[in-house]
Amino acid sequence: MKSVQVVAAESVTELGEVAGKVLVAGSHGGVIAAYLGAKAGVHALVLNDAGVGKDRAGIAGLAYLEEIGMAAAAVDCMSARVGDGADMLARGVISHANAFAALRGVVAGQACRDAAERMAGASPPHSGPPPYAEGRWRVAEGSPEVWALDSIGRIEPQDAGRILVIGSHGALHGGRPESALPVEAAAAVFNDAGVGADRIGISRLPVLAARGIPAATVDCVSARIGDGRSLWESGLISHLNAAASHMGAVRGMRVQEFVGLLVTSLR
Repeated sequence: MKSVQVVAAESVTELGEVAGKVLVAGSHGGVIAAYLGAKAGVHALVLNDAGVGKDRAGIAGLAYLEEIGMAAAAVDCMSARVGDGADMLARGVISHANAFAALRGVVAGQACRDAAERMAGASPPHSGPPPYAEGRWRVAEGSPEVWALDSIGRIEPQDAGRILVIGSHGALHGGRPESALPVEAAAAVFNDAGVGADRIGISRLPVLAARGIPAATVDCVSARIGDGRSLWESGLISHLNAAASHMGAVRGMRVQEFVGLLVTSLR
């Protein structure tokens, strides 16, 4: 029988040919990331637990994949950088595993590489993923427009000049500055994903400050990662870049208060 290959990727939003392989992806372990991995046809999936966070959203994808018979696990965000699958494979430590991964001997405290190799021997999923619609919504009237997006992968060219509240983690993909934000937004908010190893979960912020874009993260416990509307409704600011601080924003503000301050400052 052909052996199953283990591969790594920075994000499930930017995948090459991964069908039939065990994928260690730098994305958070929420449902949207699980869906995109399963949609790509992976054999099994390892994601980052992103601090677990509100409603355990950072590992919600494990149960989602269990429903289709796929082995899946998450690494502790403090053990390896979110947004960097290669780092997770090299030094990640498993924090959570679903039932199909557990059947292959995957347990908390295990090295990610060992877990991924064990999951190569798991049975393939019995079906494709159930439908999952990641969304984008205009959440406030006025100018600049304010939009909530479930994922940075949902950004469109017309989002330039808008305030974007994005459910994705605040980490640069693979540490690459060019991955910070694909448009020149008026401002941006992300989830801090537990901040994590090397404080990677807030690494977009200084890069965006250098581009003159006010940006912040919310505490992962205050809002569900992968859910832009959750950030908008209940997110509490945990970290700010210099451009946002210069406008008078402070840690602990609600996202809606933060955005209101930015709107006033940008007029």
